[in-house]
Amino acid sequence: MIQLCRARGAIPYALSSLDKERALLEIGAEVVIAKDAEDMVDAVQSALTGHAVDVIVDVVAGSLFNDLLRILRPEGRYIACGAIAGPIVEMDLRTVYLKHLRLEGSSQGTRGDFDRLVEYIVSGTLKAMVGGVYKLSDLHRAQADFMAKNFIGKLVIVPDAKWSDS
Repeated sequence: MIQLCRARGAIPYALSSLDKERALLEIGAEVVIAKDAEDMVDAVQSALTGHAVDVIVDVVAGSLFNDLLRILRPEGRYIACGAIAGPIVEMDLRTVYLKHLRLEGSSQGTRGDFDRLVEYIVSGTLKAMVGGVYKLSDLHRAQADFMAKNFIGKLVIVPDAKWSDS
């Protein structure tokens, strides 16, 4: 998402654990803000130095959901495309209607979106971010690594019959 924001002319701010800060800055994040900051909303506002958040793309959800809505500017957009921290969230509905927010869900884009992504990949604008590659027979280890969240990008599972040690 960070690379895609840069490709589209947006300025991405990342909310993550600080142990991933260097990697996120290298792929284009303007700033990395600690997701576990004591007051995450204040930490974001300090990092933005007067700028507003137009769009939030969230793959996590869970307990940060309501704070993310509070960070958005009036008429901002929140896009949910995952819920790895939990699909059930608490929300102050007043935040949505008083700020005229748009809440959207996205599990995939259109064919046109896909074509644009392929163009970005072919041109080198977007680089694949592979956090690990596992044989299918090592799925348990891949799941444990996924739950530990100590990677950037995607984890790839390869059928054992197609696995090569080279």
